[in-house]
This record gives sequence, structure tokens and C-alpha cells, in this order.
Amino acid sequence: MASSASENRLLLSKIATNEKHGENSPYFDGWNKYNQNPFHLTENPEGVIQMGLAENQLSFDLVEEWIRKNPKASICTAEGIEKFRNVANFQDYHGLPEFRQAIATFMSKARGGRVTFDPHRVVMSGGATGANELVMFCLADRGDAFLIPSPYYPAFYRDLGWRTGVQIVPVDCDSSNNFKITKEALEAAYEKAQNNNINVKGLIITNPSNPLGTTLDKDTLESLVTFINQKNIHLVCDEIYAATVFSSPKFTCITEVIQNMNCNPNLIHIVYSLSKDMGFPGLRVGIVYSYNDDVVNIGRKMSSFGLVSSQTQHMLASMLSDEDFVEKFLTTSAKRLAKRHGVFTDGLEEVGINCLKSNAGLFCWMDLRRLLKDQTFDGEMVLWRVIVNEVKLNVSPGSSFKCVEPGWFRVCFANMDDDTVEVALKRIRAFVGQGKKAQEQAQVKSPKKRWQSNLRLSFSSSSRRFEQEGVSVMSPRMMSPHSPMPHSPLLRATT
Repeated sequence: MASSASENRLLLSKIATNEKHGENSPYFDGWNKYNQNPFHLTENPEGVIQMGLAENQLSFDLVEEWIRKNPKASICTAEGIEKFRNVANFQDYHGLPEFRQAIATFMSKARGGRVTFDPHRVVMSGGATGANELVMFCLADRGDAFLIPSPYYPAFYRDLGWRTGVQIVPVDCDSSNNFKITKEALEAAYEKAQNNNINVKGLIITNPSNPLGTTLDKDTLESLVTFINQKNIHLVCDEIYAATVFSSPKFTCITEVIQNMNCNPNLIHIVYSLSKDMGFPGLRVGIVYSYNDDVVNIGRKMSSFGLVSSQTQHMLASMLSDEDFVEKFLTTSAKRLAKRHGVFTDGLEEVGINCLKSNAGLFCWMDLRRLLKDQTFDGEMVLWRVIVNEVKLNVSPGSSFKCVEPGWFRVCFANMDDDTVEVALKRIRAFVGQGKKAQEQAQVKSPKKRWQSNLRLSFSSSSRRFEQEGVSVMSPRMMSPHSPMPHSPLLRATT
């Protein structure tokens, strides 16, 4: 006799049955919408465009060209088969020496060559997800906490706490100073945790920032190092977007800062991967680089649960040791990211949408506050549902990043081709344009009524509601993304 779902859950562990993975977030809900109806330029032009996935797909042609020219780098080719036996049998969780050396050298080049890294401190893990969790297992016990400036990566709840039991304490940052981290905000978050009897073990920063696309300046980094030294807590620096900096100011890494400071190096740790800088998320290359000898040694033992395959190590050791290729890739990637960022932000500005000024990353932090009917997170979710379900763009709402202000959205621009970007911009133009048209019509009908300068729109997910309010809405199946939408999923403008 089949047991009920509740009875079955009693047979499983607390980790298996808790809700801390984070899949109930709008961040992942948007992905599901895309998976159910993925956009394709010719096969499904009315589908949802994936703008919630931070992937760097702009320079794959350079990688593919290198692979064609270097068949010996793979053990699965006639030219490379002679290395198959040794690579396939390799089991040392320290990693191939040539791989660790290549990673250390690449990390240096990705940071402008201003610092060097010791290959003996390179610890492997299964992607940045595995690297973040590995660091938590090394540094904290269940119930301990790490401070993280907001807004921050939604999946940190999964990466840092789902299996480790580590808590996240947000450090509130807002648009009044472009979301910069202040000493006052750090102290307030730390004191709040202390008052709640939460043991703070460290501070985690993402530099360059996800979702802001900004880099931390030297003064800020020095203040953070001073803060953690005074509190005697750890500093974990997630630098997985280090080589995505495409304009000034240049990227300043934590290694560059601490080499000129009097600080305790045992408290400094770096998380890195090739998922964003090289566009290799599927290869699952995660790196922990720690200045703490014990963390390096213990981390190596723990890495047994999530190693990088020896086949991947072998190929990447060859690729990343090719100085000409690395130089060409980093230079070209930065230029292409800058161009794509410019095309996308310029397109948004044409319809009055601004983004936080950024110089790095694979995304923009888009300001849609003026489109909210209500300046609340409920109002943000209403707008997000319209964008995902009607405009058919999977963008990520700021609330999923724990942003303290409603109306901000992360929108990714590097995971698609030029034609798809243009389709996305056309949809946005039509969406905002219809809202402006509705406002103008309302002003003509009521010229004596005083309208707010910031447009506020009211939305509904129901087409019947739209029709009742006097706005005809085409079915999503009938909309063509290749031409401006004759009707937008907006209700008439209100004050």
C-alpha cells in the first residue's frame, strides 16, 4: 500500500525535506517560465526570452577555434589518445599540477597581472556553488552566520546554507549612494546579529557585484579588511566575475589590497571559477584560494566530494597555458561585453529606462521604480508577472536579491545573440511605449487633472480584467515579437 506524501517525508532527512534550497524564489520561477516556452528566433519567436541567466556566450568562437587548432588537448581525439590512460586513471584530489599552475596564472592575468597566485593554494571544487559550500564547511558551524551586503545572489541561500546550516545576515545597502557598502551598515548588521545571539563568523562580498555589475574601489576594500580584522571574523571574496570588467574603473582584487595592509591573512579567502569569465559553467570548475594553510589542507580533503574531472583539468591546463590565446580571449571578451552593454543600455534609455552605472558583469541593474503602481514589493511582483507572462522576458526582480528598494530588476545581456537582443529591446519599447500612450490619452481627456511626472501603471494577469478596463490585450500566442505589440498588457495610467 502506497504511503502518503507526508508519511514519505518522515522517512527522509531534514536536509532533504527542508525548504532552504531556494527554489520557491521568483528568481527560479522565471527560469521555469522560460523552460516551459523557450524563445527561438525562428522555431518559437513568441516564446520567453531568457534574461535571467548570467552566462557569457559572446566569445565562444574563440574557444572553438582554439579547440580545432589543438586537438591534442583532448584525450578523446586521435591526436590526444596517447594521454588517455594516465588522465583517466588520475585520482589525486590535489589536482593535476599543470592544471593548478594554469589556474593560478590565469587568475593573475584576469586581474591585470598586478598580483600573483601560488598554485599550491589552489583547491578544486565543483563550480562556484561547490566552492562556496566548501568554504562554509571549513569556516562555520550550523547556526553560525555570514554578513552579506545586499542586493546579493539569490542562490547564496542554497550555496552557503542549505546543507551547512549557515545563516545569512543581510547588510542593507540602497540607491542613495548607488548601493555602496558603508561602515555604518556593516556595524548595524553585525550589532543586530549579536543582539539576536547569532554568532557571526565572517563577511562575504561579491566583487565585481552580482547583480549590480559594479566593482569595489580600493578604499572600500581596505575598510572591509579593517572591519573583519577588528571583529576577528573571516572575509570571503567571491571574484567569479573578475575578467568581465569592460570599462573603467579597473578591477581591484582583494589580493592587491592585503599585500599593502597590516592584516591577518588567515582570515582572507577567495572563491573563483571559470563559469563567468570564460563562459564554462557546464565544466564545473570551482576554485577556493585561501591564505589560511589549515583551510587549504582541510578544503582539499573536502574537495573529494566535488572534484573537477581529470579530463577537464587536462584540456584546460593546455588552453589556459596558451598565453597568446588567453590574452586574445580576455581582450576580445571585454570589448564585446562593453559593446553589448552599450547597445542594451542605450536601447533602454531610448524609452526612458535607466540602469545603475556599471563597468562589469553580464547584466544590468535596471530601474523600473517609476513603472510601479505601488512602491511596494507586492507592486514589484505585479510588474514582474506582467513582464514574464505578457511581455515574455524573464528578468529577475530585485526582491529575490534581497534589495531593500522595490522596482529594481537584474537583466542579463550576454547569454544571447544580437538578433535576440534586438527582439528583447523591441518588446521593452512596445511595453513602455503603450504605457506612455495610455498616459497621453488620459491627459487629453482630463487636461485639468494634475498627473505625476513619474508614470505609474496598474497591471493584471487576467486578459478579461484588461478588457473590462478598456484595454484590449492580445493572447500571448498571438503576439509577434518581431513587430511592435499593437496592444500592451497595461491598464490605463492612474495617479
